[in-house]
Amino acid sequence: MFLDAVLTQDQTSRRSRPVVPEIPEQSAEDGGSERGGRVEERDLTFDGFRYTCRVADAGCPVTEPVLLLGGSSQDRHSWVRHEKWLRPKAQVITVDLPGYGTADFLPAHYGVDFLAAAVAHLLRELGVERVNLVAACYGGAVGMRFAQHYPASLARLMLVGMTTRIPADYAAAMERWAVMIERGETETIARELADRFMSPPGTGPVRKHAAVSRLVYRQIAGQNPDQLRKSAEHNTRLMRHEWYRPEPVPAVPSLVVTGEYDTLCTPEMGREVASALPEARFTTIAETDHLAPVERMEDFADLMARFCTDGPLDELPYCARPESLGTAVTAVAGEGGRRAR
Repeated sequence: MFLDAVLTQDQTSRRSRPVVPEIPEQSAEDGGSERGGRVEERDLTFDGFRYTCRVADAGCPVTEPVLLLGGSSQDRHSWVRHEKWLRPKAQVITVDLPGYGTADFLPAHYGVDFLAAAVAHLLRELGVERVNLVAACYGGAVGMRFAQHYPASLARLMLVGMTTRIPADYAAAMERWAVMIERGETETIARELADRFMSPPGTGPVRKHAAVSRLVYRQIAGQNPDQLRKSAEHNTRLMRHEWYRPEPVPAVPSLVVTGEYDTLCTPEMGREVASALPEARFTTIAETDHLAPVERMEDFADLMARFCTDGPLDELPYCARPESLGTAVTAVAGEGGRRAR
């Protein structure tokens, strides 16, 4: 699954971009804080696989660092334009985990547990004790497993476009896409994937629907051989490993978000995710679908910043009033019912 992939379209080609150890004082348009600050990229190695992280320092941080885990076609630069709203409040960390972006190719027998362990390795290498974790789509599966296995490293958890199950029709399509990738039928795959990620016409008003759909198509159709190989291996990884595992999740502040008209990871799927957490709020972003972080970029960044700083979420003009869900909420409601009897 892909999320926020189109943010890379106006960036320099990854193949021609050198790895820059330090990028001082980027402009706000490129994601830099107006207050300046250092942006550093580091190559790291976990279990023999090289991967790369990007760390954008905050102006005056008021909360733990924000770690962003995005969709499978996203790389560490895909959230750059969100940084200008986040960096005044927190350090921002993005990463190409093994198997994604410019990191080393990762064979499919390495699954979600391995990627969660790679995230833990990243934080140890950076000397970061706890993070605000924002994890979207495929990154949501990795983020959930990270929360389950490394609870002490988590301050807050925000899951975006996440589900506890891969839809059966999507799983069947992945098998067909694997054959099509071998045949080089990338344009057909790009059209099908763009249609999957965007809500069908008539579902509801979605901002930038046509433009985002075109950009998603162009990115997928324009993948180079290395990207195609990683995409095929990613599909195999999805089929071989558990997407979601019902293990304990730490009782940290949690927020689950979907687009109002997301037809890939629907609002009902999002509510199921929120209900599996100890105590979570659930909301939808108005006039968006699966690509909400692109379609309402400033609003989505504002929601991230508010959540990571314990700001109010109840009366926001761009999203629904949050619903309180989760196992702890259910238990309290049940206890109240028993007492009433």
